[in-house]
Amino acid sequence: QVQLAESGGGLVQPGGPLRLSCVVSGPILKMHDMGWYRRTPGNQREVVAEISDGGGTTYADFVKGRFTISRDNAKKTVDLNMDSLKPEDTAVYYCNAQLTNMDDTWGDYFGRGTQITVSS
Repeated sequence: QVQLAESGGGLVQPGGPLRLSCVVSGPILKMHDMGWYRRTPGNQREVVAEISDGGGTTYADFVKGRFTISRDNAKKTVDLNMDSLKPEDTAVYYCNAQLTNMDDTWGDYFGRGTQITVSS
């Protein structure tokens, strides 16, 4: 069973940095696009950043210049480095991976999420 496990959430002061990590486990043939999403209180889940299997990246306008997404295909990880965090970045952050499963089927998976609270 494919699973995504996030780590690195917590409480951080405004302006501070934080790093999220996500590891993918289970029967996987190939990883494709990976990304990070978030759900802020009272809102739907929204994309934060995405990275293709070739390393191309896209960012939501509200994190451009502050967040950096990266991946390690050998380790099956995707990370999100966050700087200059703002109170409005407070949210539950979810790791996402689009995969070809070992049985050659397509899968689009999310982790359970990790809470980030930006507050003094």
